[in-house]
Amino acid sequence: DLDGQAILMFLLVPAYSWFGSRVGRLTLVAGSTLFFAAHLAVFFLLGQSGLHIGIPFYLWLGVYNMFVVAQFWAFANDLYTEDQGKRLFPVIGVGASFGALVGARAASEMFKIFSPYQLMLIVIGILAACVALTYVSHIRAQRQSAADQAKAAEAPLDRAGGFALVFKNRYLLLIALLVLLLNLVNTTGEFLLGGFVADQATALFGAGEAAAAQRGALIGQFYGDFFFWVNLLGFLIQTFLVSRIFKYAGVGVALFILPLIALLGYSFILFVPILAIVRTAKILENATDYSLNNTVRHALFLNTSREAKYKAKAAIDTFFVRFGDLIQAAVVFIGTTLAWTTKNFAMLNAAFVLVWLVIALQIYRLYKQQESGAQAANPPAK
Repeated sequence: DLDGQAILMFLLVPAYSWFGSRVGRLTLVAGSTLFFAAHLAVFFLLGQSGLHIGIPFYLWLGVYNMFVVAQFWAFANDLYTEDQGKRLFPVIGVGASFGALVGARAASEMFKIFSPYQLMLIVIGILAACVALTYVSHIRAQRQSAADQAKAAEAPLDRAGGFALVFKNRYLLLIALLVLLLNLVNTTGEFLLGGFVADQATALFGAGEAAAAQRGALIGQFYGDFFFWVNLLGFLIQTFLVSRIFKYAGVGVALFILPLIALLGYSFILFVPILAIVRTAKILENATDYSLNNTVRHALFLNTSREAKYKAKAAIDTFFVRFGDLIQAAVVFIGTTLAWTTKNFAMLNAAFVLVWLVIALQIYRLYKQQESGAQAANPPAK
């Protein structure tokens, strides 16, 4: 499944780059959103006709979930200046965190009323509302922009492809490697957590088939509680800490917070490999990732070109994320084949985090250089 999603993303990014080189900002963002909405209509018709759409829909959903989020943040990066983005992105992140909390609950309740296919039609309506909001935001920004900025927003992007931009620009390539490592570390950590939970369930109820329901209930209860705390802590971090970290420490310094939390967590797991430690470490890691680190990742594009904001970001936030998943699958396969212990996986993850910190340091230096260059080119008015 990950292979299929990675292949689809590898094909979609060049197509998106091609489209962006021929249309203006509004058509690119609105047209891409309607493109995905049309797919939902097709899935609705195919499902209603009795065809099995489970696997194609799962593959499509993995691409859609990542692509529309990447495009939203690309649009936000294009709308706002660097100073505006630093102030507004933490607030936008609060909306995203709140939407995740409310959306999960709303979906649970709506499944009691509507069928999955009827929900597809509702999502089409929501995406249409997103297109309308995109239009309003675009028009508002055009009215508030200088004439040359408004003209640039209407112009197509240059012809460089998303992957070409990533591999030709050291700053973008480092961001891609950071995203890949972040995903590799996070998913390997999830594998570790899953192993601990399964072992706990087996220790309590035994490994026999007769206890399968009890083991399943314990695992389900554990993850329900786990994700509750991840979502709650992530929302609190986004609401009360992210804007203050941006204001007093800056985007560059904020780059180091998640890898330091991850390094501390996997170091504890190395020496105290018990479920309570792994659970606490993963709650802190995931909550920080979904809140602060997500906002930081998107803010890194504020001082890049429009082509980088749309095309390179689409490549990084889709293909490179999934490529990290593929590497993690290979790591787990090799590790289980070699009968690695929990400590072996935790040690490997700690090593990955150290590489992640080195890359974050390089990004920090380039980010500060670009920030200084932008300030020199646009000195504050006296």
